[in-house]
Amino acid sequence: MKIRYILITFIIFLSLLSLVGCKGRLSTVVTNLPEPPAKDYNRELPPGELALRKITDPAQIPDYTKAYADTEGLRDAVSRSIHYMEKPSSEKFYPYGEITHDHGLKSLRELERLLDLKLPPEEMNRLLREKFDTYISVGCDNQGTVLFTGYYTPIFKGSPVRTEQFKYALYKTPDDLVKGADGAILGRKGTDGQIQQYPSREEIQKLSLLAGGELIWLADPFEVYIVHVQGSAKIRMPDGQIKTVGYAAHNGWEYRSIRKKMIVDGKLTENNINMKAMIDYFKIHPEEVDLYVSQNPRFVFFRYEEGEPRGSLNEPVTPFRTIATDKAIYPRGMFSFADVELDKPVGFVLDQDAGGAIRAAGRCDVYMGVGEKAGELAGKTYREGRLYYLFLKPESGQNPSEAGR
Repeated sequence: MKIRYILITFIIFLSLLSLVGCKGRLSTVVTNLPEPPAKDYNRELPPGELALRKITDPAQIPDYTKAYADTEGLRDAVSRSIHYMEKPSSEKFYPYGEITHDHGLKSLRELERLLDLKLPPEEMNRLLREKFDTYISVGCDNQGTVLFTGYYTPIFKGSPVRTEQFKYALYKTPDDLVKGADGAILGRKGTDGQIQQYPSREEIQKLSLLAGGELIWLADPFEVYIVHVQGSAKIRMPDGQIKTVGYAAHNGWEYRSIRKKMIVDGKLTENNINMKAMIDYFKIHPEEVDLYVSQNPRFVFFRYEEGEPRGSLNEPVTPFRTIATDKAIYPRGMFSFADVELDKPVGFVLDQDAGGAIRAAGRCDVYMGVGEKAGELAGKTYREGRLYYLFLKPESGQNPSEAGR
């Protein structure tokens, strides 16, 4: 877009030069044009509208050849989505538009079968285009623009008890938290028996409302906040043992990013703000942590987990194969193609997670693994692209065992 504006400005300038030749001088010179409006990646869809639109023009279906050249972790990720879809509890989230639960499960099973054939990339591309319908995300602008960011599982030092070094807690789900039948957070019961909104992050911290419900203690208050945002962490205990903590619930408030306020306050710029930059900033300015994290009223509760970190489907997440989207408008567990240029190629992914900051059709978070390197990569991931979903064509679904023969 900037190139377009520069060209327009140059054309106007040439036109003005021609006027100089005719009139002898200029009384007004146009020196700049306004910048195009910034995109609102968090633009909400109209009520009842879903994020995906079926592609009817074959010319608009992407070429999957290059994406299939790298399949590391893909087979495991597909199997985890199938395991989720085979649970009766997954049925309540379907149909998704015209996609029934059975249709989604058949699509995943056929993809698993094709992966087991270990086909050449060109042949896989042909079959995916022939056997599957492709849907595109409407994105933030109804033109398919999606902002891709990254998230990861950090490794922090911690303690099962409070010490002089470890004095900032992650908390268990409180007994007074009330959930609906579908798992939605309703609030907490008041003294009159009525359900009230659960206190915000600032109220919880100022009034020490969760005292006695500590799960584990960390050494740094911003590390605690990072775990809240990422949804899970690995904690290295004093004896060297590593424990995994994962998301259990939250207090029912909407997530609010601290990113914008830090930019407005001049702490970091749009060009250099990322997770690593924020960590570095708060190590130098620990007295400002509460000021900024209190801007986000959502407070997350945790539990110990066995094995690898899990996403919102309660299935293990796979580095560079698991994505997080807004589950109110995207289909859970489904096979996707992330058409975006990142430092680490992505390609085929599974929609297996959710995130407090990922609340619109224009947002997608890519899971990048465990530890510092994954955190550095996640922190600098901020790139536009497009997001596609693949579902078995109805005629293919009637006899999926014949696909690819």
